[in-house]
Amino acid sequence: MRNLRQLLLVLPIAVISFASFPSADAEASVTVKVDRGAQTMHVYVDGYLQHSWAISTGRRGYTTPSGVYRPTRLERMWHSRKYHWSPMPYSIFFRGGYAIHGTNETGRLGRRASHGCIRLHPSNARQLFSLVSQYGRSATRIHIR
Repeated sequence: MRNLRQLLLVLPIAVISFASFPSADAEASVTVKVDRGAQTMHVYVDGYLQHSWAISTGRRGYTTPSGVYRPTRLERMWHSRKYHWSPMPYSIFFRGGYAIHGTNETGRLGRRASHGCIRLHPSNARQLFSLVSQYGRSATRIHIR
């Protein structure tokens, strides 16, 4: 009877502890959640929040598409052919010419300022680029709302 009582006391703790950690068999992943209204990005690795950053999305007259995407292409340094060869360091393309990338206009982060891309501080863009490179495009999801 005593062993059963001890088991009943320990079992809920073990279940809670086990449930709070991802399964070793679960696929490693990167999830990027973009909130256009708040102009923020939250980056989750294997379900755990790793980063929260200010961003800039499409300004008036330009839109950043909403939806769920996988990265289609990664470019360590890209220049926009459409917008005066503007530098786009650490570009993660997710839909046609739309990308998440670093910007030199860091003073505008936190408000709408782009032609539709998602701009980050260059050091944050480098960190995200590294994560996506490490985990792979197929294990990365970009959620934009």
